[in-house]
Amino acid sequence: MKELFDQLSGDCSRLTTKLYSTSFSYGIYFLGKKIRQPIHAIYGFVRLADEIVDSFHQYDKKFLLAKFKEDTFEAINLGISLNPILNSFQKVVNQYQIDEELIVLFLKSMEMDLSTQKYTPELYNDYILGSAEVVGLMCLKVFTHGGDVDYEYLKPYAMKLGSAFQKVNFLRDVKADHQTLSRNYFPNVNLALFCDRQKREIEKEIEAEFAMALTGIKLLPATSRNGVYLSYIYYKKLFAKIKRLSAEKIMTERIRISNTHKVGLMFDSIIRNKLNVI
Repeated sequence: MKELFDQLSGDCSRLTTKLYSTSFSYGIYFLGKKIRQPIHAIYGFVRLADEIVDSFHQYDKKFLLAKFKEDTFEAINLGISLNPILNSFQKVVNQYQIDEELIVLFLKSMEMDLSTQKYTPELYNDYILGSAEVVGLMCLKVFTHGGDVDYEYLKPYAMKLGSAFQKVNFLRDVKADHQTLSRNYFPNVNLALFCDRQKREIEKEIEAEFAMALTGIKLLPATSRNGVYLSYIYYKKLFAKIKRLSAEKIMTERIRISNTHKVGLMFDSIIRNKLNVI
């Protein structure tokens, strides 16, 4: 009974999301019931790849990521994997006809994290495309139920939202990226001399992307609009907190939103959606 194994796989993806991200867990909860599990599956896949390059320092990360890549496409082609996370993911890829090129681009960005990169503007854009924008597009395939017309129309907005989320993550995690992982994603920025002027320039990019993304969120189907808007609100609030701090401050601590505050934002988001004032 593969249905039982598929259920187990789905549970693994859901628990992975819950363990690693309360923000996305809350956001997914407010999606339509039928699309919650597919989004959990996408998050679980992305999270597992990210863990390989960010956390498994005592292991051969290059080998593990190459094996993960091989196992991913084998799962998609066979329609099954004994890895529950990949089994859950392949089901979504096949059901919603997610373009495998999106997966290739994502894994390419993960491979970039395996070595120290000096990011040019071109490499920076390539990394964001693969690590964030294509993830937004995978989710959009689910939100539009695999429909090509709506997908193509909403595609630019989904990409901007993914990019904004990723750049906020860069600012939130800049201390750990620089000091622990020896990474600096920002082109033409020396993090040892990171200043408020450079921080404001990055923030201007994020503000423009959030503005465009909100336009797209309003155009999403009702089954996905509430959940995506809630994730947007969480990241906007985190971004607002980061903006209030100096470049020096964010280089010394990781900024976060408390779970209690997230619950308050959740109820505010529900009211705004009901009143149609997002």
